[in-house]
Amino acid sequence: RRSARAGIMAANNSGIPLDLGWLSNVHVNHPAVLRRAEQIQTRRNLSKEWQAAWLLKAVTCIDLTTLSGDDTPSNVHRLCYKAKHPIREDLLKSLNMHDKGITTGAVCVYPSRVADAVQGLKTIQCNIPVASVATGFPAGQTPLTVRLQEITMAIEDGAREIDIVINRTLALEGKWEELYKEIQQCRKACEKVHMKTILGTGELGSLANVYKASLVAMMAGSDFIKTSTGKEGVNATFPVALVMVRAIRDYHTKTGYKVGFKPAGGIRTAKDALSWLTLMKEELGDSWLTPQLFRLGASTLLTDIERQIYHHVTGRYAAAHELPMA
Repeated sequence: RRSARAGIMAANNSGIPLDLGWLSNVHVNHPAVLRRAEQIQTRRNLSKEWQAAWLLKAVTCIDLTTLSGDDTPSNVHRLCYKAKHPIREDLLKSLNMHDKGITTGAVCVYPSRVADAVQGLKTIQCNIPVASVATGFPAGQTPLTVRLQEITMAIEDGAREIDIVINRTLALEGKWEELYKEIQQCRKACEKVHMKTILGTGELGSLANVYKASLVAMMAGSDFIKTSTGKEGVNATFPVALVMVRAIRDYHTKTGYKVGFKPAGGIRTAKDALSWLTLMKEELGDSWLTPQLFRLGASTLLTDIERQIYHHVTGRYAAAHELPMA
């Protein structure tokens, strides 16, 4: 049962010394990346039964997120309840999945809301982890000492995963050694807590920079690499994701460490979720299709997945009031 495994992540990536030689040899075949990305998104549809199963798998990989300026303790508590009960109980019973402990992968909030999320989950006796964005999210432009303090504060309040954001300026200027050292310091501040590193790919300028930033983040000890903050003009796209998961595959081949992947921003439909699962299965294999190595950063995706499962079970689409979002 998933509930028994909630919050258990893969072993930490210990990182490796910065290999500038590896970075200097990077070349990305842009047309080939675009062709492969298009191919993944146009796969034929799954049968109804398989589609429902894959959508439930997607639910377990969602970092259910609220990162709004008007977040309050009450709406964070409602989000926590939805994370524990992502799909209506009667729908799960119809699929004979009501006793499988299906929850989302985590709840993701701002550092100032971590304590609220921890309390909310404790109240409903739910052990899924709280993830906190940190390090000057979303721009990553605050002084490093302040960014590191933010990590420490979130962990002290109970965060079990930290989503840091890199300073994109360092990547754009090719200051890979400086970026490596900053991420290493974040890794040290996170201690044993799992660290996801947000690259802000929409602001990196090129696919080659995306690949290089992915490698540097992994070399510095990131447990996950994540596409976006969700606040950029361009967020999770399949060409960028393909480059990132190929970097994950190359890093695993060279070091033996499995690093997770998290697309975030603009992932809103069940169809989107199926395409992301297809990408992971075909590029990294079944072993990456777990919450320990794959997350979907989303705030509205769950609503559409539940709507599609409702349709699968009942043969009709639900009215808005029948599937309230917490």
